[in-house]
Amino acid sequence: MAEKSKPLLATDRVRAYLTLVPYLLERGQVSLDEAAREFEVSPTVMREMVEKLTVIGLPGDSGYWQQPHELFDINWDLLDDEGVIEITNDVGLRRVPRFTAREAAALLAGLQMVAAVPAVSDSGLVAGLLAKLARASADVPADVVIVPGAVDEVRDVVAAALQASVAVSFRYQAPDAEPTTRTVDPVQVLITNGQWYLQGWCHLREAMRTFHLDRVSDPELTEIPISHADAVVTDTFDSADQDVEVTVTLPRRLVPLLGDFAHADNTELDGDDARVRIRLSDPRGIKRVAGRFGGYLEVQEPRTARVATREWAEAGLALYRQPESSLGR
Repeated sequence: MAEKSKPLLATDRVRAYLTLVPYLLERGQVSLDEAAREFEVSPTVMREMVEKLTVIGLPGDSGYWQQPHELFDINWDLLDDEGVIEITNDVGLRRVPRFTAREAAALLAGLQMVAAVPAVSDSGLVAGLLAKLARASADVPADVVIVPGAVDEVRDVVAAALQASVAVSFRYQAPDAEPTTRTVDPVQVLITNGQWYLQGWCHLREAMRTFHLDRVSDPELTEIPISHADAVVTDTFDSADQDVEVTVTLPRRLVPLLGDFAHADNTELDGDDARVRIRLSDPRGIKRVAGRFGGYLEVQEPRTARVATREWAEAGLALYRQPESSLGR
């Protein structure tokens, strides 16, 4: 039976070549038949495309190819004898700038945080990005330890509630207030300035509320169907929350790194040091700000902020002291 070839338009052919080279580099060695199936062409057309790669390359200083290393090349013996494609000269495509180990580690940590968002965690997108990022690193990424905060359990319960379309119940401790039990129709989980929040319809307040996940404990699924999924999500926080002033000290030269937290009205300079009064809805949230400064920022008051920062730092340090097999990378 005659071999049927799928004709390629000029635009399709250009697109195929742009895809073919990364595909072959990724696979290393691949048979003509397998590559033909992947690109939905006949083996004959695939061989023609591979052969034409050898007249494509990187123009030299004069605008045209002068040296053999400026052209793609393939393993001709392997192609002729076994019908297997292998690129032997990739015209410098493998020599593109790559992430340093530290850069890759920082991005990996950020992706792992994003993976905690219910809308993202089940998509498989982050897993693919993590794998690609590891390959794009110039070296093995530096060890990354993501501290398993107490909010992980809350995020898991909220994700399950959103899937089952039921309300969640939890104990909520607002600053300087008695703890209350809340039943909430969850709408979304979000992260702002390193802090995790749950937004949803509070059955107790009969209104939309934003809950700081660090203040949530004992989360449980209920059998109450979500009835306010279409409620408007506001940008404001729970009206019962009152901002608390947290005082920190740090070297004067590092004040710009506080960003919007520091301004003329709340910053006092004293020689090489600075004292900054930061207003937060939860004073314990200062621990994540302090974590950016590697020990150069000291939390002064209130005591709840100091204790939370110290305990958070100690918990993180303890993770690095654990055996490698228990870090759960």
